[in-house]
Amino acid sequence: MDTHNLLGGPAATLLPTGDLAQAAIEAGSDPREVVAQYPTSSLAWAMLSDQAWDQGDVIGSYAFARVGYHRGLDSLRKNGWKGYGPVPWSHVPNQGFLRCLQNLGRAAAEINETDEQTRISEFIVECDPSLG
Repeated sequence: MDTHNLLGGPAATLLPTGDLAQAAIEAGSDPREVVAQYPTSSLAWAMLSDQAWDQGDVIGSYAFARVGYHRGLDSLRKNGWKGYGPVPWSHVPNQGFLRCLQNLGRAAAEINETDEQTRISEFIVECDPSLG
């Protein structure tokens, strides 16, 4: 779903509300169970990435974030995103994708993958300048 941009730039992409994975997470389900049932959920992958990070597993965090990032790109494209334009954090369903993107950048920095970290930092700002 796109919102109209009065400034003439690309419209914001808003992922659909009413996501069953989001509802399961909000109900307290384990993110591993949510991923097993809803493997396209960027939010569940982001939560797994955060858990791995908190346990000191940088590579696991990176891997979970990468899967969630790619699942998020698929969802964005399915909902009209053309590879550019705003993906606002303020729209809750977009947050799983953006969290994966942030986590991917964090882990890339930790493993000294500076080119990727730079690309991700720029991409985050393109999605939502308030995250920069």
